[in-house]
Amino acid sequence: MAPVRLPMKCLPLLALALSTLCFPQTPDDSQPAFSNVMNAQYPRIHADGSVTFRIAAPGAQKVQLQPGGADSGLGKGPYDMVRDDKGAWTVTIPPAVPGFHYYWFLVDGFAANDPGSETYFGYGKETSAVEVPERSVVPEKGADYYEPKDVPHGEVRLRVYHSKVTGQWRQAYVYTPPGYDGSRTRYPVLYLQHGAGENATGWTKQGRANLILDNLIAAGKAVPMIVVMETGYAVKPGAAPAPTAGGRGGPPNAIEEVVISDLIPMIDGTYRTAADRAHRAMAGLSMGGAQTLQITLTHLEQFAWIGSFSAPIRNFDAKASYNGVFADAAGFNKKVRLLWIGAGTAEEGMHQGAQGMHVALDQAGIKNIFFESAGTAHEWQTWRRDLNDFAPRLFRD
Repeated sequence: MAPVRLPMKCLPLLALALSTLCFPQTPDDSQPAFSNVMNAQYPRIHADGSVTFRIAAPGAQKVQLQPGGADSGLGKGPYDMVRDDKGAWTVTIPPAVPGFHYYWFLVDGFAANDPGSETYFGYGKETSAVEVPERSVVPEKGADYYEPKDVPHGEVRLRVYHSKVTGQWRQAYVYTPPGYDGSRTRYPVLYLQHGAGENATGWTKQGRANLILDNLIAAGKAVPMIVVMETGYAVKPGAAPAPTAGGRGGPPNAIEEVVISDLIPMIDGTYRTAADRAHRAMAGLSMGGAQTLQITLTHLEQFAWIGSFSAPIRNFDAKASYNGVFADAAGFNKKVRLLWIGAGTAEEGMHQGAQGMHVALDQAGIKNIFFESAGTAHEWQTWRRDLNDFAPRLFRD
């Protein structure tokens, strides 16, 4: 068999892709991150939560580690990396906030993903990320709530359907609880939305929502439920893309119409749902939180349970926002079983908006719950904690 010859221009890329797999294990207290690709030794998580990153770029003049976002739990960055005599660049950053963090390398100014990391859809593209386990930094009971355990597991199913609103085929990820296929039970449904720059895979890949629900259900803390995760972008035929987050009670946008006219009927017609508002909830993070407030508060005939995770809430007026839905406090409290508002204490703007809405609602006599994720920013650890607190409150008598 004749040897296969690669073009010269492919060799640097091949070397970069293989480099992370070839580094020997280090004799210290660190371990490869859960988010690494198979057999990759870097990034490595140390016992104190610090993280070591490494990449081979022998021809580069300068390499830096760039955390994703100004308030990343990895620190602000960029961090300068140090080159060894074999062309490998390394940096160990201070102890990170536990959780999931996007990052990338700057190789002579060019943004490059880490060959040693799995990629996740964030920032509108596939992006590297590292998982810093909460239990390794906060060794307390319950800190493993989003990790795989020896409990019954549900399934995440991909459902393709046609949208009459957009005229296009769309897809939703649907979590069905343990025992779904072997029972005749009708289940309540939580519609769970991602944030801007991400897509429908976010809540399972980054957020581990299925594992959180598995663990809560196994512990008897949450009612078994179906969870629907759809992509939060939609455009009608011939229309220009509209602001995806919705407003404070403005006219409906395409994603709102997709949820109400396409998604809910499809889910109720396909799965064994308890198809009424008393058994239907919606929640979302960031952009998805804004979408949740817009959709649920203008369609209370459809939803009785509402969750806003780090939504961009600005200029909230309890008397006027969302078409004055809060003006009749007694009527609202009778109709809505749960209005849950959360944010991380380290995401200043979102926390300020969420807390302001909570205070205004309290003053208006509207029942609501305000949850703070201590020490976390506008990242997935905040939203994992949000879901872990929100889900057990759903569908209770």
